[in-house]
Order: sequence, then structure tokens, then C-alpha cells
Amino acid sequence: MDAKELRALFDERNIRKVKVGGFDLDGVLRGKYISLEKFWSALESGFGFCDVLFGWDIADVVYDNVGVTGGPTGFPDVRARIDPTTFRVIPGEPDTAAFLVDFCDQTGAPHPACPRSLLKRVLQRAKERGYTATFGAEYEFFIFKETSQSLHDKHFRGLASLTPGMFGYSWVREGQQRELCHGILDEMAAFDIPIEGLHTETGPGVYEVAIRYDEALAMADKAALFKTQMKLLASRLGLAVTFMAKWNKDLPGSSGHLHQSLWKDGSNVFFDAKGEYGLSVDALQYLGGQLDLMPELTALYSPTINSYRRYVPGVWAPLTASWGMDNRTCAIRAIAEGAKGTRFEYRQSAADMNPYIAIATCLAAGLYGMEHKVGAPAPATGDGSRSDGGLLPLPRTLRAATDLLGQSVRAREILGAPFVDHYVRTRDWEIRQFEREVSEWELRRYFESV
Repeated sequence: MDAKELRALFDERNIRKVKVGGFDLDGVLRGKYISLEKFWSALESGFGFCDVLFGWDIADVVYDNVGVTGGPTGFPDVRARIDPTTFRVIPGEPDTAAFLVDFCDQTGAPHPACPRSLLKRVLQRAKERGYTATFGAEYEFFIFKETSQSLHDKHFRGLASLTPGMFGYSWVREGQQRELCHGILDEMAAFDIPIEGLHTETGPGVYEVAIRYDEALAMADKAALFKTQMKLLASRLGLAVTFMAKWNKDLPGSSGHLHQSLWKDGSNVFFDAKGEYGLSVDALQYLGGQLDLMPELTALYSPTINSYRRYVPGVWAPLTASWGMDNRTCAIRAIAEGAKGTRFEYRQSAADMNPYIAIATCLAAGLYGMEHKVGAPAPATGDGSRSDGGLLPLPRTLRAATDLLGQSVRAREILGAPFVDHYVRTRDWEIRQFEREVSEWELRRYFESV
């Protein structure tokens, strides 16, 4: 939409305020309200946004090791450019429009640390080869009868779950929480995030949503916005939600899976009725690239210390770079559903993923496999997490994953050295913050005994 079309739409919808924002490396939506006058000016030329956005961590503590911003640079503005195609009206704020932005450096080039720009670069590479990419996202998340204040007051312990017990796919629980469930379905639809499926998962107060598939950039926008809007909806209902990969050692983790397929000239590149497993040669090479690169790219899919609490035997999280036909114990599940539905489900990632980075990494690794004709191993049968089948093991800590990414020449080839170098530094910072902490487990175990 151009400015004229937007003005007509604003008049039609009685828009009086605008909220703009963009996502940082940790998937946090950073933004602000601006006036209509400011919006029309910014739509044409962009607006300044303090570059500390890429210079601090998820807790707003400034990094001590990055070069794209920081004290030596004086924290100047980056340029935020509004993407008019992301227009939405905020649920519960009917006179307020919402837009996402892309961040540029002071020369006007895409900022090297901007996750949305990273995905755009990978999509451009696919486009140059004649491909479009379709993705769908699934999230699991836990809901509590808590507020932001009570979470902090309780130090995130002794929390009251929305409902008790282990009750996956429960028609009863969904009906008992119909206000919440209908709120999710209706509010997300109004926010242009259509939900294909919503159900309880196994665990107290845990739900899963499947967001309807879309073109990759639109899907990343919807997946990232879903987490933000879900937190706002929960708050209005007097609830709290977490997308941590593993919030409680005694309960299942929260996955975040990505379904994906490539298309060319209107046809599904992955489908071949005569191919082995119903998959094309291109599909197997795409798969081969993802599997071959999976260990060294793990830090991009699993960005937090907590991500790796999920990588333990017996919790349906992959421990090896494996794939299988309709096999949920593998890192990648191949789904052969004909010309329309054949796709791969990437299962390594969890609900704490940054969808822009995870989708960009998935696609870039798959394209790498096709370009280099990387062969895929035989599909795993039975438990794909076994480490005795010659499969590449996946790193089990953020330190191990970050070290592999830091050493990876291929990661820099497919995602760009400036982004990878900055990302590695931010994960090194995250690790160092964790290493300084004294955990409750250590106190219980050692305080009196040693």
C-alpha cells in the first residue's frame, strides 16, 4: 500500500494513533506509539531508533563485547523503515494501527543485526533461484493464574497453573477455558494471525497452537507477533504465559516447530510421486543440507541457556541430526502428503526461538544442501534420538553450540559474517551472565553439606 491507500484505510477504520516496532535478536518486540503526523513523515523517510536495540540483552543490560553499537560508538540512531504491508489494527485498541519496521544502518543498508533483514536476504537468494518458501509455525506454551507482579513477587516459584494435571487434547479443558480459547482464536484472527489448530498439550495449563502456513516473511511476522499478542491477551484475562523451552524440570518442554516447503512455478519442489519416499531429489538435498549443518547452527535455533534443558533423553526433543518419515522422535519429520502437502517439520527448535532467525537458518541450510547436492542419510526408524546409529550428535549446552557456530565457515557463508559474528558475541555474553549465577539447586545441595 502507498501513502494514499493507507490514508483512505485510516479514515475508513478511524485510525487516530499508530504503534511501530521491530524485533531484536532475542525475539523481543521493541517499539513505541507515535502520532499520525510523525507516522506520515516516517512512512516516507523512516525514523530514528536508538541502536542500543542491538547493544543490550534480553534484560536490557548493555553488552561488553559487541562492535555494531556500544559506548565507543555513542549509541547513535539506526534508521527504522516502516513496512506498510504489515498494517494491522491492535485488538482492544480499535483506533490504533500497528506496523513492523526494518532496521538500517547509518548508510541506509540493512542493519547487520536485524533479524527481519536477515530473513529477507535469505529469501532474496531463494528468489534468485526461482523459489518461494512457505512456512507454518507451531508453539507450545504454559499459562498461569498469575500477573507480572505476582510472578516476580513469587520469584517464579510456586506458580498457580491455569488448570491441574496432565490432560493433552482435552475437549473438557478446552471447554472449561472457552473464554480463553475463543479469545485466542478471535483475537489472533483479527490481528491477521489465523490459527489452524488450538488444543491442550500434556501438562498443567499448557496449550499448543498451529498458525496457518504462509509465505516465509509473513509467517515469521505472524509467529513473532503471536507470542507478543498472546502475552497481552493473557494479561487482560488476569493470566500470565511463558514460552520458555523448559520452565519446570518435572514437566514437558515447550516446542516450537516449523513446517516448510519450497515452491517453483506453482509446484511443490519437495514432491515427486516417483521419488524415494515420495520426495524429490531436491527435497532430499534440502534435507541433507539441514542435517549436515544442524550441529553448527544449533545456537541459532536454540538461543538461550534454558533451550538446552529440553535436550535430554525421553522428552521428544531431538538429540541427533536425524530425520524420518512421519517420525516425531527425529529432528526433522518428513510428511509426504502429495503435491499440496508434502513438507518438512523442523523439530529441533523450541518455543523460545526467534522465528526470523530460525526460518532464515532453516531455509539457508536447505538451499545450501541443494546448491552443494548434499545427500541425506537413510531415514531413522524407531527412536531417532539414539546416539548409536552414526548420526551427528547435537550440542547439549549453549556454550557448546556457540563454540560450534563461532567456528563455522559455512554459517558465515549462508547467513553473512557480520550477522554471525555479532550473534556469537551476544550468546557468549548470555553464557557469561549464567556462569556468574548461584542456583537454588547449588544452595540446596551444598550449603550445609560441603
